[in-house]
Amino acid sequence: MSLATFSDRRPFRAAGRFSVSGAPLLFALAGLIVLLPILRLVWEVAGPMAGGDLTALTRVLTSKMTWRATGNSVAIAAGATVVAAALGVPFALLCGLTDLRGKTALAFCLILPLMIPAQIVALSWIHLAGSGSPLLKPLGLAPAPGTPNPVYSSAGMILVMGIEHAPLVFLALRAALRAVPRDLVEAAQAAGARRGRVLRTIVLPLSLPGLAAGLALSFVAALGNFGVPALLGIPAGIPVLPTLIYRRLAGFGPSVLPEVAVLAVLIGAIACVGIAAQMALQARVDARVIGGSAPAAVLRLGRARRPLEILCWTVVALILAAPLAALASTSLIRVYGLPLGPETATLAHYATVLGLDQVGRAFTNSFVLSGAAALLLVLLAIPLAHAMAGPGKGGRLVRAVGVLIELPHAVPGVVLAIGCILVFLKPLPLLGVSLYGTLGIILAAYLARFLSLALRPAQAACAALDPAMEEAARACGAGPLRRLRTIVAPLVAPAAAAGGVLVFLTAFNELTVSILLWSQGRETLGVVVYALEEGGSPTLAAALSVVTIAVVVAVLLAVGWLGRRLPAGIIPWRG
Repeated sequence: MSLATFSDRRPFRAAGRFSVSGAPLLFALAGLIVLLPILRLVWEVAGPMAGGDLTALTRVLTSKMTWRATGNSVAIAAGATVVAAALGVPFALLCGLTDLRGKTALAFCLILPLMIPAQIVALSWIHLAGSGSPLLKPLGLAPAPGTPNPVYSSAGMILVMGIEHAPLVFLALRAALRAVPRDLVEAAQAAGARRGRVLRTIVLPLSLPGLAAGLALSFVAALGNFGVPALLGIPAGIPVLPTLIYRRLAGFGPSVLPEVAVLAVLIGAIACVGIAAQMALQARVDARVIGGSAPAAVLRLGRARRPLEILCWTVVALILAAPLAALASTSLIRVYGLPLGPETATLAHYATVLGLDQVGRAFTNSFVLSGAAALLLVLLAIPLAHAMAGPGKGGRLVRAVGVLIELPHAVPGVVLAIGCILVFLKPLPLLGVSLYGTLGIILAAYLARFLSLALRPAQAACAALDPAMEEAARACGAGPLRRLRTIVAPLVAPAAAAGGVLVFLTAFNELTVSILLWSQGRETLGVVVYALEEGGSPTLAAALSVVTIAVVVAVLLAVGWLGRRLPAGIIPWRG
């Protein structure tokens, strides 16, 4: 299509989008969902300070435990980011730029740790590295009985969180690699530049903003991670800010909300520093290019291809297959610590755990909450994405709304959870109904945290729409709502549904927010898995974890199969 064609259509495209009067209402609704908990949290800290009451602030900031947990949080998050980069960068380069075979399957396996709940990832490594390891013990590689599990340490937390968050670096860098112009790479190769020089002088400089975004996402995710520090850090006596907040609330209840609010603001401020550093780096690096495409397999590996394929799948076996195999083996042994064999194998743990009332409630609650969050966010994401692609899509208002929507997903989950407690602790104005202690408060937190996940695929689909269809409908007298219902929604629905599935999977096993908001009878699946392990039932926790992983993998495979009809980039592991 010629530039003249785009020039001719530009005035009609603006008019064909969602009505100017409807867009602010959608923006206000999205802002209310995502901003209310965070603003309430900030006010909980700033309000007393403005009135001269510094009691909670002074008590928290003068506590040695606060700064010990803060130091641990920053150090472990930084270490996990280094591990995530060490894994994510090479895999992104190989999957994004080379003729490596089986890249889709490799990307799926690398992304899987991000889809599996953090507490289950931690459990799998506990069972792999412990003295009773069903995999290492028969080989004589397990630690001696009575010795501490090596993953109960800062190094263990860094390793596990680094593996879990490596997909964030992988996805961000691979997306940046797709924007590297093919002609630049081919010109360098034609001039005699070797693969290493092409990567060093062309590919990596142009991909630096994407790499910075991936590293920032990994740092913030590790900073707010609760599942891994709860299972690996608490037994080792290594406090971090999320577990410190959890233990304060679990021990003293709502009476310590002013203090945990200060802790939540502290961890949120650290996360914002990380995001600001990323933005500053991106602002200083000019990686813009004119034209270009995102080629597949522009760098030929030659004889190195087979060794690199073997190396990649060996790494996947070590970081993914081995821990999951240990988890599955633990779920099958009669007594924890015995080697797995025909005489010790049993399915009784699956029958027991699936027969527990709390597990049945947790499955029901998780399905209802994640399904409701996915449905509501998809219904909001379609018109919101359409409105953001309309008139003034590059304006300050649209950019501000985009930043606000990303904020609850960017900051640690404990920050949002504390904000929701503060908002919903008292009955809602006018309605006189309190959501505290109900599933409603968890649903509200899910809506705020996962709106950005539902919005991104819908935005990508809206950006790809041909405005001619809306122009024709408008010329025939169709109003904005009718155009949205009959033209935009059917075309954007598949991509929005993919975003809804991502919301469902993320919320289905969520723990960081739920652990602070659940109450008796309102358990979620992530909370029950954590409770079983903490309650001394490792085989039951392993059995429930395997069932959870099976659900996640089944949904991901179904999405991958259906995703063949979706535009490129909607399904993250597909090229």
